[in-house]
Amino acid sequence: MADFLARPIGRRRFIRIGATLAATAAFGIPASAASPVRRWSGNALGAHASIELVGTDADLAEATFAVVEKEIARLEGLFSLYRSDSALSRLNAAGRLDAPEADFLRLLALARSVHRETGGLFDPTVQPVFAAYAAHYAGGRSDALPSAELADRLALVGLDEVAFDEAAIRFSHPGMAMTLNGIAQGYVTDRVADLLKARGFDNVLLDIGEIRALGGGRDGAGWKVGLAARSDTDTMAATLRVQDRAVATSMTTGTVLDSGGRVGHILHPRKGAVASAFSAVSVVTSDAALADALSTAAVLMTADELSRFSLPGVEMHATPA
Repeated sequence: MADFLARPIGRRRFIRIGATLAATAAFGIPASAASPVRRWSGNALGAHASIELVGTDADLAEATFAVVEKEIARLEGLFSLYRSDSALSRLNAAGRLDAPEADFLRLLALARSVHRETGGLFDPTVQPVFAAYAAHYAGGRSDALPSAELADRLALVGLDEVAFDEAAIRFSHPGMAMTLNGIAQGYVTDRVADLLKARGFDNVLLDIGEIRALGGGRDGAGWKVGLAARSDTDTMAATLRVQDRAVATSMTTGTVLDSGGRVGHILHPRKGAVASAFSAVSVVTSDAALADALSTAAVLMTADELSRFSLPGVEMHATPA
């Protein structure tokens, strides 16, 4: 059981990026005339990550990617749930983190904003509930988590019970814990995008757990992004052209915890495991962290709640279950 809780829960890829070189023929661009594309691939927060830079030489790209890797490693040292030495793990273990870094405080400020905008549906303090489900199903069980245990864990959930400032991050109650899996990948994506923009790169596609596009892609019409309809198929629910926008998709059962495939990794902060009205919800907006957090909350909404939810500059694509 300890091994199960200590390893990353793999996130299936719900967003399919139009590979730049492969797409040149479809866009009517001869490969020989297209701008050079430099690619990097690696891992970030337990997920595959990739970056495409358009119109730069190989030496500059190599040096830039080395800086990117260092930045990703630094942010993993803050937000990883699966590294015992990360700032998040130390906070969860002690219930307090003194002198938190500015990035941690910025992420929590955004999390609190989305928490309030979504009526509490986005709540990183759901980690004790996740841990209970994960431990319960670690041995292949298929029965429901006992209601008394679920109630005890739900009582520990509440982002309003987390205080944070430059001095410290503090949990109000023993046993509280946070997961940043519904926002940290988007945040890392944004920070790397900012790093690249500061270095003069303005035509970039980033997939660091979530998608962010800078510039118009190789043909100037925007980067081509496909949204998967379900986690068990390659069928696309929609194909988008994105430019200077971010895209995130969530599915409650994208990763499942039980052998029957009914209990997913996105849990309701007041109810625990719930059946979603949607097989997928994608959010398109300016920042990947915001898209990440909003999609996590949106997939827990009822159809009526989602139809009434609106924020300026936010576009949602939902596929009914």
